[in-house]
Amino acid sequence: MAEIIVRNVRKEFGDFVAVKESSFTIEDGEFFMLLGPSGCGKTTTLRMIAGLELPTSGEIILDGEEISQKPPSERDIAFVFQMFALYPHMNVRKNISYPLVSQGMPRAQVKEKVAEVARILGIEDILNRPVGGLSGGDRQRVALGRAIVREPKAFMMDEPLGALDAEFREHMAEELRALHDRMGATTVYVTHDQLEAMQMGDKIVVMNNAVVEQFGTPQDIYDAPATMFVADFIGSPSMNFLGFNGTVSPGSGSVALNGCEMGVPELREAAQGDLVFGVRPEHIRLSTDGAYRGEVLATEYLGTTQIVTLDTPNGEVKARVASDQPAAMGETVGLEFNEQTVTLFDETSGRALRSKLNEGVLGHG
Repeated sequence: MAEIIVRNVRKEFGDFVAVKESSFTIEDGEFFMLLGPSGCGKTTTLRMIAGLELPTSGEIILDGEEISQKPPSERDIAFVFQMFALYPHMNVRKNISYPLVSQGMPRAQVKEKVAEVARILGIEDILNRPVGGLSGGDRQRVALGRAIVREPKAFMMDEPLGALDAEFREHMAEELRALHDRMGATTVYVTHDQLEAMQMGDKIVVMNNAVVEQFGTPQDIYDAPATMFVADFIGSPSMNFLGFNGTVSPGSGSVALNGCEMGVPELREAAQGDLVFGVRPEHIRLSTDGAYRGEVLATEYLGTTQIVTLDTPNGEVKARVASDQPAAMGETVGLEFNEQTVTLFDETSGRALRSKLNEGVLGHG
């Protein structure tokens, strides 16, 4: 089984800390996403799993074996880069077969394996073509084929779709996920695109400033973000943050926003001081008589829905509502929140307060 355990892994480059004590487990056969902005440590983490970088401290366990100080050649891991690392002087067939030929595999067996991989990837008709004249999508398939043909324990993918245009990226993302489902191989995939991570991943690690902010299923991370960073990074538009000063206690199910009592999931901890009321745009309703009011600043028509931007006493809010919902510029309307989807945060630490909503879901590194 190709289970991968990353335990308290840290990576330093001189005085610079690229990854701080990160821990998570990648189950056998999972499509696992490392997500975060540029410079957050996600690619360095991937490279440490692959053996291209050695951790300063901590453990990496693959298939029950501690491998953190082993070279890549002893890890049985295949790597797919954003830039297609193909041999330009070889045709497609020779590029795919190269790892097997290098291992001294018999010619008949190599031919059989290459044919099988080409069939899986739908590139049987280009096996004898030079790679230089191929489209970006076909070159990516060839790069995947060269990784797949080895039948490694796990695949490491570093933004493999980053060089493709937006429309083709979506198509290739669907193909990659379908390929993974057919093969069932453990895959670790780095991306900065939260939509890509939500679309493809079984589990997601969200990183920021060298730290694992949260890990879990896409739904858990979206519904119950562990930090304000995660809530802001995941979702489009991202979660609304309404700041207020107050005191909350365990068992409490409401807070006061500008004098209006707002329901929240039952809290499991106490907090006081600068707090943040977090709610996603689709969990806001506009009404004529709601006690909490906001002025319509702008509307953005999106077909079946619209994004309405409002000015409220606690900050600007975006609501995703039906496109036929009346919302005239300059109008003052009531805002009603789905109380079972609200997340409260401590503004100083950025951490989500424990509540009935996120109980048993929050995951930190």
